[in-house]
Amino acid sequence: MIRLRRVALPQETATRLEEYTEEIAGQATEEARKAKADALWSSRRGVRPALLDALTEMAPGHERCMYCGDSQGTDIDHFDPKSRTPLRTFDWFNHLLACSYCNSNQKRSLFPTDGDGSPLLVDPTLRDPLDHLRLVLPLGRYRARTPQGQACIDVFGLNSRPVLVKGRVDAYATARHSWSCGASPRTRGSSTRPGRSSRSPGTVRSSTCSSRCSTSPSIRRPGRSSRVRRTFWRSCAIRNSGGLPGTVVKPSATRRKSA
Repeated sequence: MIRLRRVALPQETATRLEEYTEEIAGQATEEARKAKADALWSSRRGVRPALLDALTEMAPGHERCMYCGDSQGTDIDHFDPKSRTPLRTFDWFNHLLACSYCNSNQKRSLFPTDGDGSPLLVDPTLRDPLDHLRLVLPLGRYRARTPQGQACIDVFGLNSRPVLVKGRVDAYATARHSWSCGASPRTRGSSTRPGRSSRSPGTVRSSTCSSRCSTSPSIRRPGRSSRVRRTFWRSCAIRNSGGLPGTVVKPSATRRKSA
């Protein structure tokens, strides 16, 4: 659930969606509109391929779910459920790519709203999830910054699904280990210092790490500026969640200044 940019549909597909919407709007009652919307959506073969192509182009990573960011997105989800607003069944701005688990087991027809009727769930094409969610990297869990963030955590099961939490923790450990294995920009190409092996300019340590290259929180990162550190922690947030960034809470040991 990172911030996404909605792409434009082919004109032919956009025209077909408008025609379907007009058919639904022509029904006399709300119940009739819901029935018509269900019938048309069940036989949407003419527009489904184009919708999926556009959604996969927008999706984070390799066609990841726009809600959990972990599984492959396979379903076209109605952000505002068609059972609630049948007139938005074929509204392109109401379509998001979801994995089958988020679509069928988590979100379903849930659509919490506040006292004014405004949606609490975050549409990543309209709002930045970073404003509503904070990722605690070592724990692999999210903390809500707003009621909207809490609604996302509850509805999509971002903290209650062990596979999502474990995936973030594992990715964090991998990213942190890779960081600790990298060569310092200040020492690349410099003369060999006592106790250090010689390296060619621009090279990094071998992937086979020595005993001094561990993932312990006490490791210091010489030569890294504050700006680079911030960039690293932000990239960790994106990797750990399959593309869901958050304000990162770092372990206290990693806040020490480099020696």
